Amino acid sequence: MNDIKLFEQKQIRSHWDEKEEQWYFSIIDVVEVLTGSSNPRDYWFKMKVRVKSQDGIELSTICRQLKLKASDGKMRETDVADTETLLRIIQSIPSPKAEPFKQWLAKVGYERMQEIADPAQSLDRARENWQRLGRSDKWIQPNLLFLPTSFIRNGQD
Repeated sequence: MNDIKLFEQKQIRSHWDEKEEQWYFSIIDVVEVLTGSSNPRDYWFKMKVRVKSQDGIELSTICRQLKLKASDGKMRETDVADTETLLRIIQSIPSPKAEPFKQWLAKVGYERMQEIADPAQSLDRARENWQRLGRSDKWIQPNLLFLPTSFIRNGQD
């Protein structure tokens, strides 16, 4: 399930992998939020080179690529990381927002556990996020009807 999470009113594209039961987050979105860079793709590229030369770690090998919706509305291959890998990447970004972002990441995981236990919370959270994004109640209500069944499943297989 592809989803948008909000950190300080900034969008972080994400994907919940049902099979692995874990979140994957767009690295470019996280880099943009933490650095304020006007070119987060370039920052990510240079960061991979720097980390490889300093630590000998090839960040690309511990990340995945998934198709996420880009700003132009098209589905594009995007570098993503699970929570553990993302925390490792965040350590390499000097930013005063790193600690608040780690706390936000823990909250996202906790909320997902709550949603699995009580699927109605998924709908409430979707409504709140759309409202924060400026969507009207007239727009939200019919769109709640079209959420994928995996989004609102009741945890029974």
